[in-house]
Amino acid sequence: MSMFSRSVAVVGFLLGLTSCCGSAVFAADWPHRTVRLIAPVPAGTAPDFSARLFAERLSRRWGQAVIVENRPGADGVLGVSAFLGADDDHMLLYAISAVVTVHPITNTKLPYDPVRELIPIAPTSDVVLAIAAPAKSPISSLGGLVQAALAQPGKLNWASSPGLPPFVVGGFFKTAKLDLALVSYREISPALQDLGEGRIDIYVGSLGVIMPQVHAGRARLLAIAGEARAPLAPDVPTVIEAGFPELRMDGVVGFFGKRGMPDAVRDRIAADVGAIANEPEIREKLAAVGQAARSGSAAEFAALLNEYHRRLTGLAKAIDYQASQ
Repeated sequence: MSMFSRSVAVVGFLLGLTSCCGSAVFAADWPHRTVRLIAPVPAGTAPDFSARLFAERLSRRWGQAVIVENRPGADGVLGVSAFLGADDDHMLLYAISAVVTVHPITNTKLPYDPVRELIPIAPTSDVVLAIAAPAKSPISSLGGLVQAALAQPGKLNWASSPGLPPFVVGGFFKTAKLDLALVSYREISPALQDLGEGRIDIYVGSLGVIMPQVHAGRARLLAIAGEARAPLAPDVPTVIEAGFPELRMDGVVGFFGKRGMPDAVRDRIAADVGAIANEPEIREKLAAVGQAARSGSAAEFAALLNEYHRRLTGLAKAIDYQASQ
């Protein structure tokens, strides 16, 4: 090797070393100021609760304020767009998995590419989803729902939270040839009120927001839409136990960054989030509102999202789903 080549090699090595060390130092020193956490959901929802819970704990760890900003609208698209459009390395996205697992399937013209532009950082919890009917309704099980819908085509209606439920439950109704009208709401509170009053026949959403209606004697849980029964409602069967595994929904929530985020910063955030998710007090608080704490690395979170996306893509093909333009 010539003297010139050796010199070039040494300079390249030093530059790489400087870059590596600089990234590590930046990660260790991050954040330098207030961190804004964009939550593309309305206040009072299950993801909003966990966002604020983790924001408070991260503020303690980082010694900087972590502020949750709710940016609801268009099934989360407005919030994600605002996050990706901002030039701020102290802004993170806190969102349900649907932003990368469902939206690319249901909308062919998103203003961004969530798979390429969003970087999974760490999961925080699984939002337990449930299916409910008004307490005064004769429908008391998923089997009863199917029978009632077959006996009264076009007479029943339903509503849900955004994300997975409209896609998965809507797909089930289509496959089973059940004619139920979907009622859209801009906010969850009116939908829950209508459920309690019997104006909505079926509501699908997070267990935590449904439970107040159940405790008030205004709603009845038909099934838990996950793999395991929920501690908050241990007597309610899962959709799998009820014989309708196609209604299983995985509502994982977590932190995302933008493409180009330094790996060292991503991993630093993931480690802190994972430590918080493993705190017994955090697990208890999440369980009390119908969520299950989940910890994991960035790679594990990305693999989980890929798995969910593949399963939902298969569902879309099975029901011949036509994405909106």
